[in-house]
Amino acid sequence: MLLAQCCANSKKRELVGLFKNSGTRWDLSPRLVNDHDFRSDSTGVAIPYGIYDLLANRGSVVVGVSHDTPTFAAHAIAHWWREEGSLRYPRSRQLLILSDTGGSNGYRCRAWKTELQSQLADSHGLTLTVAHYPTGASKWNPIEHRLFSQISKNWAGEPLDSYHKILHFIRSTRTQSGLSVNAHLDRRHYLTGTVPTPEQLQALRIKPHEILPKWNYTISPNL
Repeated sequence: MLLAQCCANSKKRELVGLFKNSGTRWDLSPRLVNDHDFRSDSTGVAIPYGIYDLLANRGSVVVGVSHDTPTFAAHAIAHWWREEGSLRYPRSRQLLILSDTGGSNGYRCRAWKTELQSQLADSHGLTLTVAHYPTGASKWNPIEHRLFSQISKNWAGEPLDSYHKILHFIRSTRTQSGLSVNAHLDRRHYLTGTVPTPEQLQALRIKPHEILPKWNYTISPNL
């Protein structure tokens, strides 16, 4: 049975509007932008959550518009699995997820685990193995230098003044090694501070590994 694997993590939140975006670009005339990035001057926020398929060298980015929560993170991975992963690996019933130790996919977050249980393990019948990178070692996550850094280079120097432009730059990201990226806008509103219910915790089928059990564990589907 094939083991599918991916890296998953959030990219830096971006304000949508005429704000300075570090980098250089060629143009016939300069473009005026705001010198301060006040939230009140923006039309919204863009929260890119990326999934990088190591075996296929393919990226998928779900751009949220509200908050970076465990529900949003799990939804982004589930969306990738439905649209790409299950088609690329139709015989696989196991998925390895590499993620950082903090944020919406942090190892201490119980909601991250319960959302993986409901949105991926139970909904798609997947056995999930999650491995968190140690604190301070996120730069070793392949998604950082193989996907996120390439997106940042592609839109460097360009004001991100609309969701359409953000999605365009993500989708047009390419590398000589063959990277291609898909992007999807998620307009759902995700509440912060949600706590798993006792029923959700009871339904969690999680097994910590012998080596670094807090950072490495397997979540099995409820049959």
